[in-house]
Amino acid sequence: MFVDRIKVFAQAGNGGRGSVSFRREKFVPKGGPDGGDGGRGGDVILRADRHVDNLSNLFYEPIIKAKNGSHGMGKKMHGRAAPDKIVKVPVGTIVYELRNANRGLGKEERAGANLAAINNPQSAINDAVVDLIRDGQEFVLCEGGAGGKGNVHFKSSRNRAPRQYTEGDEGESGDFLFELRTIADAGLIGYPNAGKSTLLRKISAARPKVAAYPFTTLHPVIGVVQLSEYRRVTIADIPGLIEGAHKGVGLGHEFLRHITRCRIFLFVVDAAGSEGRSPVEDIQNLRRELDLYDSRLSERPWFIAANKIDLPEASENLKTLRKKFPKIDLVPISAAKGEGIDELRQKLANWLD
Repeated sequence: MFVDRIKVFAQAGNGGRGSVSFRREKFVPKGGPDGGDGGRGGDVILRADRHVDNLSNLFYEPIIKAKNGSHGMGKKMHGRAAPDKIVKVPVGTIVYELRNANRGLGKEERAGANLAAINNPQSAINDAVVDLIRDGQEFVLCEGGAGGKGNVHFKSSRNRAPRQYTEGDEGESGDFLFELRTIADAGLIGYPNAGKSTLLRKISAARPKVAAYPFTTLHPVIGVVQLSEYRRVTIADIPGLIEGAHKGVGLGHEFLRHITRCRIFLFVVDAAGSEGRSPVEDIQNLRRELDLYDSRLSERPWFIAANKIDLPEASENLKTLRKKFPKIDLVPISAAKGEGIDELRQKLANWLD
């Protein structure tokens, strides 16, 4: 199961309470207070891990809780600090804090925030808290509460037998939205059955599903392409886009955000028009969908991989493509038969340089 967007509740551990204790020892008639402090609660820490490719682990554990700190003890012994709760997430995960989160809010403030979110759900998401873009990058999502003070801190010349202590602080908590945006050097964009998955299987070790019907790819797939002995790049196969994708038509709306991090776009088109569409119109429609989704995507470098050139109808369409897009690099390929794959690898190296 592929999960790239999920809401979770995170709660750091509470601090342990301080201890009320008095020294009771033979031959020491005036021992005095010796209650220790409570231990600190555990933090909730996010760690980006390149070996994790989606958020499915949080689908089964949407509530993330760290342990509480131990209470203080006599003989001025501090309570044990709780271990941190480390959650591994994919590289490219963006975390948003929902407005009804209660990080540092009092009880009445939390109630007001929850009511505001219910009355105005469109404003329930704050700006991004963190964007985890590097492998091994860590972020403290919720800090654990500090431990309480033991009675040893309250002794004075007038209060020689204090029985005061403090409870540990509450750990931070809140509701968060985790959103994965795939990080890749290049993104394969095209209509269903254009041959994107077949191409990715040819140039990398990735094995996306291939079948003779549309929308066989149901989630983004990352492949690693070896360009030379010392260089490799990553390519993302984005599920087939169709006209109206920016409005939620087809699968496009669910996965358009995954192309926002790609450095270049590679439009894979059916040069033979075997699906009854014009390859020129396909590119124009796809370019329009990207612009409508995010106008900044129109400024990214893009290139064309004209697939299915082994079919007889492809030769005329190739001429039309070159005439319509004279300034755009075009590579004729047949992903099914492996034609033009070596040239495409070389072009990828040049484009990314």
